[in-house]
Amino acid sequence: MLPEIGHFALILSLIAAVLQVVLPSVGMLRGSVALMQLSRPLLWMQFFWIAVSFALLMNAFMMDDFSVKYVANNSNTQLPDMFKVSAVWGAHEGSLLLWALILSAWSVAVSIFSKRLPTQVLNHILIILGLISIGFLLFLLLTSNPFERLDVVPTQGRELNPLLQDFGLIIHPPMLYMGYVGMAVPFAFVLSSLIRGQLDSTWLRWSRPWTLVAWAFLTFGIVLGSWWAYYELGWGGWWFWDPVENASFMPWLVATALVHSLSVSEKRGAFKHWTVLLAISGFSLSLLGTFLVRSGILTSVHSFAVDPERGLFILIFLMIVVGGSLGLYARRASLMRSGNQFAPLSRESVLLINNILLVAATLVVFLGTMYPLLFASLGLGKISVGAPYFDFMFVIVMIPAVLVMAIGAFLRWKKDSVDRVTDVIIHTAFVAFTITLITYLSLDNIAVVLAVFLFVWVVLHSLLLLAQRLIRKNNINGAFLGMLLAHIGIAVFLLGATVTTQYGVEKDIKMSPNETVEIEGYSFTFKGVDDFKGQNYTGHKGVIEVAYQGGKIATLEPEKRQYVTGMPMTEAAIDPSFYRDIYVALGESLGEGVWSLRLYYKPLIRWIWLGGLFIAFGALLAAFDRRYCIKVKAKS
Repeated sequence: MLPEIGHFALILSLIAAVLQVVLPSVGMLRGSVALMQLSRPLLWMQFFWIAVSFALLMNAFMMDDFSVKYVANNSNTQLPDMFKVSAVWGAHEGSLLLWALILSAWSVAVSIFSKRLPTQVLNHILIILGLISIGFLLFLLLTSNPFERLDVVPTQGRELNPLLQDFGLIIHPPMLYMGYVGMAVPFAFVLSSLIRGQLDSTWLRWSRPWTLVAWAFLTFGIVLGSWWAYYELGWGGWWFWDPVENASFMPWLVATALVHSLSVSEKRGAFKHWTVLLAISGFSLSLLGTFLVRSGILTSVHSFAVDPERGLFILIFLMIVVGGSLGLYARRASLMRSGNQFAPLSRESVLLINNILLVAATLVVFLGTMYPLLFASLGLGKISVGAPYFDFMFVIVMIPAVLVMAIGAFLRWKKDSVDRVTDVIIHTAFVAFTITLITYLSLDNIAVVLAVFLFVWVVLHSLLLLAQRLIRKNNINGAFLGMLLAHIGIAVFLLGATVTTQYGVEKDIKMSPNETVEIEGYSFTFKGVDDFKGQNYTGHKGVIEVAYQGGKIATLEPEKRQYVTGMPMTEAAIDPSFYRDIYVALGESLGEGVWSLRLYYKPLIRWIWLGGLFIAFGALLAAFDRRYCIKVKAKS
């Protein structure tokens, strides 16, 4: 009975979404304030019924209701409760329900925190978000019903994919979806302005905090996904240029450009075309990521391989969104007046270069991801585009982006003087080159030397900018500190990624009990393997003692698990530190107590995720800048 109520709640939420779109639209056409004011209660009703549906699906998992097909396919009685919760969004149907829930939550948040917007403007935004909700609710009800019943009820379910039985799955998908779905908000603001033909700074001021929050969540999601892949997959890698990873990275790149473009459009009235197209592209790429993950055309540890019918539905929806929004832009583009002119040496020019480079990076990733799919769809065979292409092309694009990023905040709006800018660059460049030269004399790796230069270059400019504000007693607000933190985060990430890639060591070896091997001064002594039993798996646990300069620093216990469904899983053991990770993965038994092992030395790998967290927290700091909120209030 409860699953039927959950399904009915989805139908009620769809009805509420349709009414939320239709009634306020009629109200705006007829000038009826009463109909327009129905938008918020109908939105709350939609959110309530989706939340009820989500809660009932979670209840089905917790109660082991295997009469529900989705539960039977992704859970069993031995699955720990915490993973029964995460199993709700561990496969296709539940993840789409989570998407719909998050979209309705974003819409409710917009209705609450944008009350100062004129009623008609807010209604336009909520109507657009409602139309998106209708699309996803139809997708759920027509092709992906999570409450579908089985005719024959099994006594035991299958099991959640062991790869997904991890704490990372509990937080990674919701964070990533918050970013994906959050890109619908600036998209709705842009379309609202295009529909009304009022492309002024109002929607720019109001959409910027929402864009920053969505960008922060997208960053959190990507960082968590990288961290999860690192410790869970047993490969010791943190980024694989997997198509599904790329599907989340592309909207992040566009959102990064959008954040900067919004700043120029708001303060100088320029880049409006850039801003509109970036907002449309950001959400479109989020939908593209959904299509790639759920169409079944990808093979990935992240993807949900499903039937092509679902992929076709999303593809049609994507075409409607992209085609409709670009068509509307084409009709209204003439209404967007060019902003104030700016000199080649100005903050606007640097941010324009920033936009061009970020879009170029997005195209690099897009081509590398989509070209093999297009090649295969034309019947030309199968090809793969690997890490060498992405690494080479991405580095070429991003090095100049980091260089100009550091000096952009120093430049004045509209026009700056060559002498003033040169003076700043000469001093910081001298210090950066000096530190880099010292690094070069002690290291023989050009990539690391370049990364050190870029790190010092960005950090010095950031600290100098902060010092200038302190000396001049200028206001230091959340937006300014958020910018500095995000820029430093880029530098920290860049240094960590380069050092761990260039100086990381990996050894695939076989070891007998009490045998010792050495990597980068660390001694690994294999003590043997013990059998053990978990709640829903059995396994082998290795014992490896790690010593450095004769002193024991850690005992690592990597595992090789066999789940009740017969699926094997490797659980790596890691000794983390701020400067390096020691990483051990247990391989296969080779007989007579001999086992294969993978040993890794990963210098500065934690800096990768630390840099990502800096970026995300910087975005949140800027989004909740009190000065910005007061400014908006005063002008509304």
